[in-house]
Amino acid sequence: MEIMYLMIFLSLLMAIGFLFAFIWFIRSGQQDDLITPGMRILNEDKKTNN
Repeated sequence: MEIMYLMIFLSLLMAIGFLFAFIWFIRSGQQDDLITPGMRILNEDKKTNN
């Protein structure tokens, strides 16, 4: 039965860790512009080696 308490504690600890990571992700602005990085590679000029 003690292992169940340990597993519940560890799962809650992991959930809180993911919650803090999600809050940090939102506040740091990493999701502000999701389109431009994907389009940047399509708009790069082709380099030619002569």
